[in-house]
Amino acid sequence: MKVLATTERGISEEEAKRRLKVFGYNEITEKKKNPILEFLLHFWGPMPWLLELTILLSILLGRYIEATIIFVLLWINAVIEYWYARGSQKAHELLKKKLAMKAKVLRNGELVVKEAREIVPGDIILIRLGDVVPADAKIIEGELSIDQSALTGESLPVDVHASDLVYSGSIVRRGEAKCVVVNTGANTYFGKTAQLVKIAKPKSHQEEIMTSIIRYMLYFGIVASILVSLYALFIKVDLLTVLTFVVIFLMGGVPVALPAVLTIIQTVGAMELAKRGALVTRLNSIEDAASIDILCLDKTGTITQNKLSISDVVPFYEYKKEEVLALATLASKEESLDPIDVAVISYAKELKIDLSRYKQISYKPFDPSTKRTEAIVREKEMEFKVVKGAPQVIASLCKDIDKKTIDLLNKIVDEFSVEGYRALAVARSESKDATDFKLVGLLSLADPPRPDSKSMIEEIKKLEVKPVMLTGDNIAIAKQIANQVGFGNKIIRLSDLEGLSKVEQEKSIEEVDGFAEIYPEDKYKIVKLFQSKGHIVGMTGDGVNDAPALKQAEMGIAVSNSTDVAKASASVVLTEPGIGVIVDLIKVSRQTYQRALSWVINKVTKVIEFISVLTLSFFWLHTLVISLIGMVLLVLANDFVTMSLAADNVGYTKNPNKWNVKNITLASLVPALFLVLEGMLVVFTGVKYFHLNLDHLRSLVLLNLIFNSQFRVLIVRERRHFWSSHPGKALLIS
Repeated sequence: MKVLATTERGISEEEAKRRLKVFGYNEITEKKKNPILEFLLHFWGPMPWLLELTILLSILLGRYIEATIIFVLLWINAVIEYWYARGSQKAHELLKKKLAMKAKVLRNGELVVKEAREIVPGDIILIRLGDVVPADAKIIEGELSIDQSALTGESLPVDVHASDLVYSGSIVRRGEAKCVVVNTGANTYFGKTAQLVKIAKPKSHQEEIMTSIIRYMLYFGIVASILVSLYALFIKVDLLTVLTFVVIFLMGGVPVALPAVLTIIQTVGAMELAKRGALVTRLNSIEDAASIDILCLDKTGTITQNKLSISDVVPFYEYKKEEVLALATLASKEESLDPIDVAVISYAKELKIDLSRYKQISYKPFDPSTKRTEAIVREKEMEFKVVKGAPQVIASLCKDIDKKTIDLLNKIVDEFSVEGYRALAVARSESKDATDFKLVGLLSLADPPRPDSKSMIEEIKKLEVKPVMLTGDNIAIAKQIANQVGFGNKIIRLSDLEGLSKVEQEKSIEEVDGFAEIYPEDKYKIVKLFQSKGHIVGMTGDGVNDAPALKQAEMGIAVSNSTDVAKASASVVLTEPGIGVIVDLIKVSRQTYQRALSWVINKVTKVIEFISVLTLSFFWLHTLVISLIGMVLLVLANDFVTMSLAADNVGYTKNPNKWNVKNITLASLVPALFLVLEGMLVVFTGVKYFHLNLDHLRSLVLLNLIFNSQFRVLIVRERRHFWSSHPGKALLIS
């Protein structure tokens, strides 16, 4: 502490600013990409290669003006793609900034929440269960069990105590501690910044389907180009001209804009969600949200307000209400920010409970696996333990409790439950080393539903997503809350399914409206049960033990005020409380899906139309009805328009969206066949009626294809009548 020139009250804000200038931000600066190199990369890839080959062929054929024009178009294409890529990159950086990790820091003796990048050596930080350690720090007070697997590869948790070091990036699995920051940023032992989440973009089911469809379109183009090339060679067309035919066919069939369009569509969706309080950690999680048909909702903090208040205190044995509340307060800690601790301490302050004769020596925060908090308290010369938590758990610690007391305890808990209150039990030991406790009393906790919970549950049901409530509360409270907000009456314990056969379990899981008396680790089992029936599952969570379920669910949602571990495991992190944000998440995700679907249908329709018209007209006229330069103009113009679909004005469907190749193919074939017939009619009219020469015919066909590309986009963008919604501004301008 002396070396770091700090005290247990922490440093001042002024000193923190001074040290920030000396040590820099608590982050490792990423090497910035060279913008010139990034721009030049847009001249490397399938589409640039085809354009560059086209320039080379034009030069070899002596068409220097065409080569120059295509060269200019190649640069224009690179600039457009670079502009879109930079926009997506900026959006990603903004999302990462919003997902920045926070740290609880003592400044001027007061506990404040700061961005982890702003902490400096000498800062006093508080870390607890579920936190990611934000910097290398030395424990001053408390003890922890930490997971360093991400740093060392060691899978077993490590127990650390006062004077031990904890390293940046470690995960707190148990306990709470006050620590002094030793090193930050690049000076940390492992040289890794503690990062909550990375904006990931793994390959999704959507991309696999789209890539599969595009692959078949490419095969279609290759087969057509081979047939045309063989026939061209048969009728003595020169080799260079045949090569231009191949290039034209490949340009019509290669999925040029696929990576750019997918990224733009997903980024637009992610930014829209960010405005509404939902931050995505995986871009393809937007697709998952559009597909979910089961949504498991944690009761506390999502359905209810998570603003707990004490409504009653019931003493046991010789204890008085004031003593019960005093002991409950001693088993709490305001700095923990635990809602129950805050409620107990606030009520004690309100009633002016005298705690002057007590001193809290140590405190163990709530642990989901034990369902209790624990503290060692000194009163004069005597030290003893105080515990508070779930009544059944606390009663099990009281070895001398008789049946009469247990019956009374259960009766009071049931009465609380009927009124919608949770029960909290308090017990104490005679000494700090004793393992036996004596029941002191019960507290009732009120946690009313959010005002909008009922209407939002109805909205979720209208979207054909089944909401399922999950809670650790007893079944009586769960049923009352479920009825209040409109879940349904079928609330069960997970243990009710254990004695059933697999068939009976699967039948019951389809009928259930919620689960009560569950532990956080039970959520993983529930997700797996729904998935075994083929459901796409969304799951909300906030604690360290929710992480497995959040990872297992197709759509893991970390609610506001979640632990760092829950946020790191989730696909989406909510910055606003309540169900309303989740409803917006589903709607925006379905809109994003519709934009991607429009692009796919448009692409398939375009390829069928283009390849078919060129192939049929070649076998009739023995030449292609579009030139190289015309093809380049068509492709670039068409891709610029279809990129605008990423921000198109679309509605959301009333049912979950799932990719179906058969439906996509059928939806594409109908307009494609119509456009093929129309295209051949244009060629026939140009040749037989207007008697156009080849250059004029190619101009006519090019104009028709450009017109069709605009017309086609307007048709495929809407699943209902094409006039049902107006196109977005970007689409209209393009």
